[in-house]
Amino acid sequence: MASTPFSRTLLAPRHWPVWLGVGVCALLARLPFSLQRGLGAVIGALALRLLGSRREAARTNLALCLPELDPAARERLLRENFREVGIGLFEFARAWWGGISTQRETAHIEGLEILQRIKDEGRGVLLVSGHFMTLEMCGRLLCGHIELAGMYRKHRSPVMEWAVLRGRLRYACAMFSNSDTRGALKHLKRGGALWYAPDQDMRGKDTVFAPFFGIPAATITATHQFARLTGCAVVPFFHRREGGRYILRIGEPLSPFPTDDASADSANVNAAIEAMVREAPAQYLWLHRRFKRQPDGSSRYG
Repeated sequence: MASTPFSRTLLAPRHWPVWLGVGVCALLARLPFSLQRGLGAVIGALALRLLGSRREAARTNLALCLPELDPAARERLLRENFREVGIGLFEFARAWWGGISTQRETAHIEGLEILQRIKDEGRGVLLVSGHFMTLEMCGRLLCGHIELAGMYRKHRSPVMEWAVLRGRLRYACAMFSNSDTRGALKHLKRGGALWYAPDQDMRGKDTVFAPFFGIPAATITATHQFARLTGCAVVPFFHRREGGRYILRIGEPLSPFPTDDASADSANVNAAIEAMVREAPAQYLWLHRRFKRQPDGSSRYG
């Protein structure tokens, strides 16, 4: 397991409230899974009432992306989505600091032979997924079968950064911050597998506008660049929870990929993530303002 050096500065009094929160979360991570799901549903219902701006962002996203649903159906999906957000908070904590023996025994994984085939070819694998509430749990489950690294955004709190990174490195072979592109490239060039979610509007990054559910979305071109610079295969990673059971599916590599057109490649990636969302719409992070930048400078959120 990779190490996470501890600095004595993390013990400063200004960090004590965060340490308290981490301690509470670590204890909650050890509750029975059925109880976690019940508590998560309650937290989700409260969040639906209290997080007004995020509720409206999710409502707008559902209307834009799923216009085929009538308003009543979208409202039901909105409530279900917030319920999944609440449950997902416990899933994250459990993946980082808890045990998953029961989840490992019941998980269903398809497509591991695809990863083995790519490994036998001597190529790296960029596992592309989206921001689903199941991403951390399913990432840990997959790490039980392959060596897998991940990319992540650093926490503002140094205590949370240390605690979460330490938790992730219990199962991931490496973690690269989104500023450590060089490390991620080296990992892929060595034939490693790297989990990556490019489905958020990353201001300040190289982006193009590519369709997502038919709507222009500012999309980071890193997937295209990783594949171009390393020769890695770009592989969709589908995952969802059905009841208390996790379903993981490795798709065939995107092809042709990469091409000479970063916009076309980004649209290809968005189409793969859209397919994932359609399989588990309630578990996607609709709270994110995915369409806050439009080509004409406007926003879909008023």
